[in-house]
Formats: sequence, structure tokens, C-alpha cells
Amino acid sequence: MKRASLVLTLAVAATLPAGTVFAQTLKTVKDRGTLSCGVTHGLPGFSAPDDKGNWTGLDVDLCRAIAAVVLNDPTKIKFVPLSAKDRFTALQSGEIDVLSRNTTWTLSRDTQLGLNFGAVNYYDGQGFMVRKSLNIDSALKLDSASACVQTGTTNEQNLADYFKANKMKYEVIAFATADETLKAYEAGRCDTFTSDVSQVYAERLKLAKPEDHIVLPEVISKEPLATVVRHGDDQWLDIIKWTHYAMVNAEELGVTQKNVDEMMKSDKPEVKRLLGTDGNLGEQLGLTKDWAVRIVKTVGNYGESFDRNVGAGSKLNIARGLNRLWNQGGIQYAPPIR
Repeated sequence: MKRASLVLTLAVAATLPAGTVFAQTLKTVKDRGTLSCGVTHGLPGFSAPDDKGNWTGLDVDLCRAIAAVVLNDPTKIKFVPLSAKDRFTALQSGEIDVLSRNTTWTLSRDTQLGLNFGAVNYYDGQGFMVRKSLNIDSALKLDSASACVQTGTTNEQNLADYFKANKMKYEVIAFATADETLKAYEAGRCDTFTSDVSQVYAERLKLAKPEDHIVLPEVISKEPLATVVRHGDDQWLDIIKWTHYAMVNAEELGVTQKNVDEMMKSDKPEVKRLLGTDGNLGEQLGLTKDWAVRIVKTVGNYGESFDRNVGAGSKLNIARGLNRLWNQGGIQYAPPIR
């Protein structure tokens, strides 16, 4: 390296947060032959193992899609279950290559942890679950209630903000893990269980009598859930973002698991660019031309993954809501592939 270039590189590095490295994650993953993906310990619909250790969920699908484009094999993944408290440390230390674990994108997390957020794969918000026997139909009737909440999440601050804004009193009962939080709620140690609405629906399925509990209508915060990677590797960040964007674009263009082979014969310019039959856009990411084809064959488009894991085709049966495509009343919007 020439001296001038070296000086410039060192000068730039000096401005980066402590711990930032100029990583080559793509090469590291390929050399290792396995993608290390951080997920939850078990959240139905997002990332959960069955009794045979097979992982499924919306976040898991994204991990499999990444493995498909990078390693040409969606099964070459090591799933690393992480608590909310430990998830960022695992990423910072290099234990995982990407965090795909219902994680809210906030300013402080984006700027203070040496991390970058990718695309938002689920737009969420915080809500409340209560027992039907309480005869409460609104969160505004939770004055003086006790709330079970998990530490290391954005839920604690949201809870404080909401009760303060509405001049209500409350008691926090905090736990380290989601399982502990839910068990405490089920045991009657608190009046309400609060978390992201998607997690509330998922955790309700674990209760002995889910039908005895309701999710209140209020959504009290913005919780854009996104993938996370380390600072210092723009190529890897691009791959993570565009894996999600390819799934969204595929849904918008009508490309599905069943018809992807037939769609490769399409004359539509947008479809041809997506599926690599025109141009070299995949190669610009450091991948192959058919990178998006492997994504769709592996997990389907975004709508297929959503419906199967958390939507109408799942036990959760969560409405698409904000996660509908931008041209169908939602805010899921992917930049064009061109």
C-alpha cells in the first residue's frame, strides 16, 4: 500500500467507533462454509426450534435466504439462540455473522454499538395482554397496574413513556428472559404482559389457556424490527439488505416458489433484472446472477414467508397490517433492482 493511501486509511479508521474493523465477512463465511445467525431462544412465528431441532420462522427464513445466496445451500447455518441482553455482544464479538432476532432499530443502537441495521423485515409496535377476567378493553384502563416486562428491550422505556404521558401509575416487574416474563404473568404476578405485539401473540400461544387472554387494541410505540451486522463491512451489509429487498420485490412482481422457474422466461424488464436473466446486478453484490432465484426457491417471496410463519397460514394469524406492500396499503417498500 502506498504511504498516502495508508495514511488516509488510518485517518478514516481513527474516526470510527472503538472495535470497528474492516471486515471481510463474505469471505469468512464462505471459507467457514457455514453462516452463523443469531436468533431468539424460541419465539413462535419468528424463530423457534421444534422437538427435532428444526428451526422455522420469519427471521429464520431470512437466515436461510442469506445462506442460499452466499453458500448456495440454505441448510448451511448455525443458529445461535440469544437473549435480548446478550444479542449485541454476540454480534460485536464475532460469534455471529448476522443478528436476525426481532430487534428494534433505534438511533442509540445504530450509533453507539458499532453496528449497522439492515432492512426492516417486520414493522411492529408494543402492546399489552391481559386476562379476560379483568374486564379491561383498553390500555388506558391499566392505571395502577403491574406489568411484566423483559429487561434489555425497548419495552421498558416505552412502558414508562406511555404511562407518564397518560398520567397513570404502574409497577414494573422485570425479568431477564421472555420465558421468565411469561411464566410470571401466567402465575398472576402481574396484571399485564407487555412486549411487541407480534411477540405478545406468539407468547399467548404458550399459555395453558390462550383463549382466557386478550391483546388490547392500543399500539404504543414504533418497533421496526430489522437485521443487524457489524460496522466496517459495507458489502456484507448490502447483501443482508438486498436479500430482504429481493423477497419484497419478488412479491410485488408476482414471483413465487411455485412459478419462479417459469418466470425466468418472462420478458418483463423488472423480472429479468430480479432473476438475473438480464444484467449482472448479482455480481455487483459479490454474488452470482441467479442470487434472487435461490432466495425465492428457498423461502419464497416476502408474502409467502409472512403468511406461512405469522400470517393467515400460521397459528398466530396476525393481519399483514403495516407489513402489506406499499401498493396494497402497507409500508413494506423495497428499492428497485436496477
